Amino acid sequence: MEHDDLWPWLTGRAWPCWLAHGVDWQAGAFHESLTLDGYACAAEFRRLRVVARQVYSFSLAHRHGLPRAAEAVELGLDFLRRRARQPDGGYAWRFGLDGRVTDGRRDLYDHAFVLLALSAATAVLPAAPLRGMALALDDFIERHMAHPAGGYVESLPPALPRRQNPHMHLLEARLAAAEAFGEPRFLEGATRLLGLFRARFFQPASGTLAEFFDEALAPPAAPHPVEPGHHCEWLWLLEWHARLAGGHAAPEAAAALRGFLGRPAARRPEGALRDVLDSTGAVLEPGARLWPQTEWLKAATAAERPAAARVLGAYLREDGLWHERRLPDGSLSHEPAPASSLYHLSCAIAATATPRG
Repeated sequence: MEHDDLWPWLTGRAWPCWLAHGVDWQAGAFHESLTLDGYACAAEFRRLRVVARQVYSFSLAHRHGLPRAAEAVELGLDFLRRRARQPDGGYAWRFGLDGRVTDGRRDLYDHAFVLLALSAATAVLPAAPLRGMALALDDFIERHMAHPAGGYVESLPPALPRRQNPHMHLLEARLAAAEAFGEPRFLEGATRLLGLFRARFFQPASGTLAEFFDEALAPPAAPHPVEPGHHCEWLWLLEWHARLAGGHAAPEAAAALRGFLGRPAARRPEGALRDVLDSTGAVLEPGARLWPQTEWLKAATAAERPAAARVLGAYLREDGLWHERRLPDGSLSHEPAPASSLYHLSCAIAATATPRG
C-alpha cells in the first residue's frame, strides 16, 4: 500500500468498520478487539485506555465527516463521566462488561489518554465543559501522582519499575490540551516533561532512550532495553513541542535517536521496525508489532515516508482490520485486532496524509 492509499483506507475502511463493529451501542461502551474472521470480541473486561483512545479516534473521524462518529464520542465521554471518573478526581483502570469497576487503581498511562481524549473531543462538543474536566484531571495528576524524585508515579498504589512511556504520553496529551484549550499550564507541564526527557530518559552515552527506571529514576545499567517505536514517538513529540513553544529544546538528543533508528539491526529484512533492541543494538525481540510502524510514519523524513507507508500498509486488511504483529519468521499474526491500535493508526495517518478531493 502506498502512502496515498492510507488515508482512503482509514476513512473508507477502518473508521466505518470500527464504528459498525467496535462500538457496543447497547452497553454504551467499546469492544476491546475484533476477530479477523467475524468481528467478534471475546474479552470479558473493558479498559480505560480503550475508551479514551476510541474517543480520540472517533473525534478525528467526526472532524473528517464520518456519519455517527460524534455519537460514538459522546458514548465514550458518557462512560468516562459516569463509570470511570471516581470521587477523588481520578479514573478507574478496568471494568466488567456491565461497566462496573473491577480494578480501581489510578494508572498514569491511562490518565494521559483520558486527557488526550478530552482534548480531541473539542472537535465534537463545546470546549468549556471539556476544559473543566481536563483541568480537574491535570490537577489530580499533579496533586496525587507527582513523585518526589521527579516525574510521576506509575500508578496509585505505586508500582515499579517506573517507565518513560507514561510520561511520554502525558507530554502528548498536554500538547494536545494546550492546543485545544489554550491554557498556559498545559504547555508549561509539557515543557517540564521535556526537561525530564533530557535529564533522565535520554541516555547520552548510547544515544538511546531508556525504558525502565528505579524509584529514583537513576540511569539503568548498560546495556538496557530500547524500543525503536518509542524513539519515533519522541521525535514526533519533540517537533510538536518546538512548534508550540518555539525552538527545538533537544536537537542533539533528536539527532541521536534518529541515528539509532538508522542502524540496520533496528529493522527486519522487510523493513519493519523491530520491537526491542538493547542499547548496543543487539536484537532482544525479533518480531515487529503494528504500532512501531505507525510511529515511524509520523517521525519519518519526507524521503523515508514512502518506505514507512509501504511497511505499514503490509499490515492492513481491506476490511478495515489489521494484523497486529509480524512474527519472527516474517509471517503476519491472525490474532484479534486490538481496538487500542486504532489510535496509533488514526494519529499517524491523519498527521501525515494528504486527503484527496
